[in-house]
Amino acid sequence: MTEPFTVAIDGPAAAGKGTVSRAVAAHFGFAHLDTGLLYRAVGIQVLHGVDPIDAARGLTPDGLDNPDLRSADVAQAASKVAVIPEVRAALLDFQRAFARRAGGAVLDGRDICTVIVPQAEAQLFVTASAEVRAKRRWAELQARGDDVAFDQVLADVKDRDARDSERAAAPLKPSETAHVLDTSEMTIDEAVAAAIAVVDQKRKG
Repeated sequence: MTEPFTVAIDGPAAAGKGTVSRAVAAHFGFAHLDTGLLYRAVGIQVLHGVDPIDAARGLTPDGLDNPDLRSADVAQAASKVAVIPEVRAALLDFQRAFARRAGGAVLDGRDICTVIVPQAEAQLFVTASAEVRAKRRWAELQARGDDVAFDQVLADVKDRDARDSERAAAPLKPSETAHVLDTSEMTIDEAVAAAIAVVDQKRKG
């Protein structure tokens, strides 16, 4: 396949969209972009004193390889810079060019279906309850050696949900044409299989 085919996957933090997106990309041989890393890359620079708009405008793909981008502090910083319209505008062209690359692409984030590529051929909104998502995030942090209380992780998830869904610029919500995939009661394999089925149907259709 050489023609562009975009799979756009949105959803809140820890819903499983990253895992689903990587698996979908691998299954179809598409390129994958976790757009949240763009905001984390800006956020980590802000934590080091860089102006968020300057950080966004100067971002390069090299800035996405830092393992520290996965830390809880950087996640919170990313959520805060993501509400700045000038930051979102600076990262828009990067994401759109990636989405329409030859050979197919999978992008996951918060506003891929609604803002970045609303014309995406396949659109999914991957979600789960706040409690389930907090348990997943807490388990990740525990496995990494971060000593944090579950109640704090749950509060952080709810705070981030509120910021993401209530922001003026590109609030988190399903697009009218997105397939909503609730992974609360699903295993990883079940969620991946369901997503692949949706994309496969769109490709054949």
